[in-house]
Amino acid sequence: MVGTAFLFPGQGSQSVGMGRALAERYPEARAVFEEADMVLGIKLSALCFKGPEEELVKTENTQPALLATSIAAYRVLQAKGVAPSAAAGHSAGEYAAHVAAGTFPFADGLRLIRARGEAMALAGRERPGAMAAVLGLDQAQIGEVLQAVGAPDDLAAANYNSPGQVVLSGTPEALALGVEEAKRRGAKKVVPLSVSAAFHSPLMAAAARSLAAALDQVAFARGRFPVYANVSAAPVREPEEARASLKAQLLKPVLWEQTMRALLRDGADRFVEVGNGRVLRGLVRGVDKGAALFGSQDPDELEAAAASPAPASAAARVKS
Repeated sequence: MVGTAFLFPGQGSQSVGMGRALAERYPEARAVFEEADMVLGIKLSALCFKGPEEELVKTENTQPALLATSIAAYRVLQAKGVAPSAAAGHSAGEYAAHVAAGTFPFADGLRLIRARGEAMALAGRERPGAMAAVLGLDQAQIGEVLQAVGAPDDLAAANYNSPGQVVLSGTPEALALGVEEAKRRGAKKVVPLSVSAAFHSPLMAAAARSLAAALDQVAFARGRFPVYANVSAAPVREPEEARASLKAQLLKPVLWEQTMRALLRDGADRFVEVGNGRVLRGLVRGVDKGAALFGSQDPDELEAAAASPAPASAAARVKS
């Protein structure tokens, strides 16, 4: 049975100053940023702590920055005796979840996530794309939107984030058609996302091939705890299963709502967002308004998470 689940944020959760308070207060966090600087050969810590924002938001920088910040928070929680029974990471955050689980070391995770970010940025330049969040339609209705547009190589559902919140991803032309179809089917709101490419769509095919080659160069180990995979919403622990799920991830939708339901069904009774931001806690609330939620982006949040006992099981509150 899952008790405490750690959730690791992905792209969109970054902000200038991320991780700085943790590094200033906790030596475990500071050591993580020092290792990241050494492994990547860049001042990633300075980019996280001071920016500039226009550099931090570049995909190739954002993803390792999020990984380092998440693992810094994780190491402090670990030192305080807070351990998860399972984990999940939203898109790029899945790499942090695997580092925490011991699937591969932090240094390998940094190299992989940097390669992932670079490959995604390049794919975005070679085949430009866009993304938009659609609010108010369910999964079946999104399926109808995609069928109506009829461009499976140009438009896809990238993220099933929470009930009534799905992100579409594709070429600007196909996305515009998808947005119109979504509005015709009663979407309450459509929010364009500030991204440089069409993530989790067929437009990432070249990036997926490049990333697969990088993943094949890294030794994977059996996880200390299961990581619920984006592509299946199912727990993954065996090395080759983890490798396959990460290879498929760039071309498949992030099944985040389904993952939260699976964790709750399996007994998760406390969720800790490990790293920067509050996005994932909001998405959990969309599935279970009574879930026990904690953060770790600053020392106050982290200390509260470390001090709080897990509540009684929440599995009965959510239908699987």
